[in-house]
Amino acid sequence: MLSEYVIPGNKIEIRAASQGEYIEEVEKKRRVYHTQVFDVLSEDRLEVLLPMEKSRLISLPVNMEYELYFFTSAGLYRCNANALDVYKSNNNFVLLFEVISELKKFQRREYYRLDCAVEMYSRRLEREEISAVVRNDDFLAKKLPLKRGVAVDISGGGIRFVGEYNYEQGDLIYCQYSLGSGDKPKKYALVAKILFINDVEDKPDVKEYRAQYINMDTTEREEIIRFIFEEERKRRKRRKGL
Repeated sequence: MLSEYVIPGNKIEIRAASQGEYIEEVEKKRRVYHTQVFDVLSEDRLEVLLPMEKSRLISLPVNMEYELYFFTSAGLYRCNANALDVYKSNNNFVLLFEVISELKKFQRREYYRLDCAVEMYSRRLEREEISAVVRNDDFLAKKLPLKRGVAVDISGGGIRFVGEYNYEQGDLIYCQYSLGSGDKPKKYALVAKILFINDVEDKPDVKEYRAQYINMDTTEREEIIRFIFEEERKRRKRRKGL
């Protein structure tokens, strides 16, 4: 079943399936890794490119169980797998996985991402604001200065954006952007956690960030998901010339 849905080049998320000592103490801020499938060797073995962070390879520990999430043309699929080995193949460093559970379709709609170019503004949270977020309070200092950036994809669970920021992995940020067309686009003011940081080629002052929303209102999440599906529907119609 693996080769029926998963092919080389598919984007993949890797999550630790257990909270062992290594994950808790060493990789506390890196529980989700983004990379892609390198090769499908059989129905229970595949090679995955080692994920990268700030242009550096992340060497995940072997002899551990992980959850794998595959972004395929047929949708999002997941399974559990054991990491068996790390080695070099055709000048690429890959991680060998053995699949130990059934590949199943995953129905979390917030994973569906929309490529876009949406103006956004953000800043790092102040210490008092972070304490409020931990308590799940609504306190935010709304009038502090924000820096401009561009959201390059959005989902119901997070956002990927670029800008001349100096955020660090694990930072909590306040971000603000608007979605929708016409006279009254909907403005969103959200808190998110920085998960990944990448360099932008040929732009040394610009970084790409992936962030996950924190304490997000369910209504706002559903609004964003509906917007994404509506935009995808419009794009399909335009591609078909309807």
